[in-house]
Amino acid sequence: MSAHEHTHAGHRHDHHHGHGHSPEHSHDPGCCHGAEPTPPSMPAARGGLLLRIPAMDCPTEEGQIRRALEGFADVRRLHFDLPARALSVDAPAASWAAITAAIAGAGFQTETLSAPPAAADTAKAQRAELLRLLAALTVAVGAELLHFLAPDGMAWQAAGMAVAALAVALSGLAVFRKGLAALLRGQLNINALMSVAVAGAFAIGQWPEAAMVMALYSLAEFIEARSVERARHAITGLLALSPEQAEVRQPDGSWARVDAKAVAVGATARVKPGERFALDGRVTAGRSAVDQSPVTGESIPVDKATGDAVFAGTINQGGALEFEVTRPAGDTVLAGIIHAVEAAQGQRAPTQRFVDRFAAVYTPAVFVLALAVAVGTPALLGWPWLTGIYKALVLLVIACPCALVISTPVTVVSGLAAAARRGILIKGGVHLEQARKLKVLALDKTGTLTEGRPRLVAQRVLAADLAEARVLRIAHSLAARSDHPVSKAVAAGLDGEALPVDGFGAELGHGVHGRVDGLDVVLGNHRWIHDRGQCSPELEALMQAHEAQGRTVSLLADGSRVLALFAVADTTKPTSREAVAELLALGVRPVMLTGDNPSTAQAIGAQVGIADVQANLLPQDKQQAVIALGRHGAVGMVGDGVNDAPSLAAAAIGFSMGAAGTDTAKDAADVLIMNDDLRKLPETIRLSKRTYAVLWQNIVLALGIKAAFFVLAVFGSATMWMAVFADMGASLLVVFNGLRLLRSRP
Repeated sequence: MSAHEHTHAGHRHDHHHGHGHSPEHSHDPGCCHGAEPTPPSMPAARGGLLLRIPAMDCPTEEGQIRRALEGFADVRRLHFDLPARALSVDAPAASWAAITAAIAGAGFQTETLSAPPAAADTAKAQRAELLRLLAALTVAVGAELLHFLAPDGMAWQAAGMAVAALAVALSGLAVFRKGLAALLRGQLNINALMSVAVAGAFAIGQWPEAAMVMALYSLAEFIEARSVERARHAITGLLALSPEQAEVRQPDGSWARVDAKAVAVGATARVKPGERFALDGRVTAGRSAVDQSPVTGESIPVDKATGDAVFAGTINQGGALEFEVTRPAGDTVLAGIIHAVEAAQGQRAPTQRFVDRFAAVYTPAVFVLALAVAVGTPALLGWPWLTGIYKALVLLVIACPCALVISTPVTVVSGLAAAARRGILIKGGVHLEQARKLKVLALDKTGTLTEGRPRLVAQRVLAADLAEARVLRIAHSLAARSDHPVSKAVAAGLDGEALPVDGFGAELGHGVHGRVDGLDVVLGNHRWIHDRGQCSPELEALMQAHEAQGRTVSLLADGSRVLALFAVADTTKPTSREAVAELLALGVRPVMLTGDNPSTAQAIGAQVGIADVQANLLPQDKQQAVIALGRHGAVGMVGDGVNDAPSLAAAAIGFSMGAAGTDTAKDAADVLIMNDDLRKLPETIRLSKRTYAVLWQNIVLALGIKAAFFVLAVFGSATMWMAVFADMGASLLVVFNGLRLLRSRP
């Protein structure tokens, strides 16, 4: 198991055929900040090894270090913080010396840290770097002015070269060190290409351009790196939504504000109107509306009362709420969202893997082409040697694969962050990219298309000689004593205070009985009433009308007749029909898979607009149905993540509904819908289509710009100035194009 695979161990339930690949670390030909996303925040070392690596500031170095540590089976986790140039290694202390030696063997000096770098220190270092690069650019402009304005003479020439050398030293010493190290290892990355190009320009007397190229390259790379961090940090800002302190009840009954990390599970906390929840919990007192948009993406506040779950980072809008803490601060649903996106960022999408493979061939091929131009054009076309070498150096700068390599990961990370902001957690770029291919979407019925909770939807008193209020009160009293879901639904749907029930009892598979308000009554199902000989043709017709609509009928009867009929149904979610219509509009065929009876399933299917309904399915039958549907194309499965786990595993992409409350769902699915809004399904597919379009826009932009400047460089008059603008301009263009996904709306 590689070090990188260890990084994500335990965060991905790999159950698919071909899914859950560990991220590939093929040779990264470019050293572009952001070429491979890394988790944006450095965790506490927790007793692990914490290192500062001064020469590590881009994903090329990260990849080299990962490969250097692949042989260490006891490395459980690697966590890179490139802006701070820090690495946290989760490994036994006995391995630390060998790990440090392996990193040193890869060409990186290390310093041991006692604590993670502070964000303020990192920001300060970045400001210092920006000032240094601006100074280098100013000095490079001075070198250009000396070249154009100063009179001829060896002294002025020497002064100009010294100024240019200062500009290169201010902006490019690190590039030269890395470039030389890469060349000694036989690698042709961006640092190697830039080092050869700048040194060559200096050697042939083009020192003003060499200085400007290095200053512009380093400054543009700095801007690009900060832009890429926007995508990486787009979701981690949610962590700031959780207050650092919580108001907790003390043993003496008083309330005190304490550090949220110190609050134990089971403690009682309080949140006042307008405050944010610091921890996850379950309401024990109070009623209020809570804005859950940071966790579930819901724009409408949700009413909360005793027994309801609440989540860290959400906002209490109404009355005060007391809640029992159910998760420690580091394990809240909000923290889980951040962790899931971080883990997903490391998973390389198919397009990204293709680009990496292409770039690995492209870079050395261009180096060979540049060498051919430098040697071949003077020999075959009679160009001056300096002209041929200069054009070759221009080609090297144009050929830097930065824009190409960075074109995919920044887009994928932006798409993942955009989805997470809407309450859609996608467990990797592969699923974000592949969702657009779905042709069939299989949906579970209970809890997915429906609310999953039976409700009383119809009632009718049939005893004309008894007061309707009395009959309903008797039914309510008897149903309130039962634990059966149907009886609970009847009791919840009928108002009034329950009457005493004498001789209460239950008949398994039939219903309950007892004496209420002077009457011996039963509340039972169709079969029991039929066995009691109390079904008339009129009553049968009435019950069949309800059962045809997928409702469960309960009947209240005394010793001689049926007094009332109650119809209970699992109602469809308000968004189900709209979501199904959107799926059909996208060309995705919805199929209902349910263990319920055919009549109920067909009724629910008709209500939401699904024509293809398969009923009476056990979990293994659902799995086989998903496999069979694969003949129509890529199949997605939507379920609750518990009984549907086998079919979620069989699908190309598994979607879990209501993941804010179910741990099982987080393991069983590739995409977690944090609330129960089925409209997130077509939204995921639309986001996948947009992401794929932007991916290829970026690839075409990167290659197109380079191709145009290649032609100019060989047959026209492209200069190194134009070359660096072509390279870094293309890089910034694809970065900003990828970041557009962060602003996309549902």
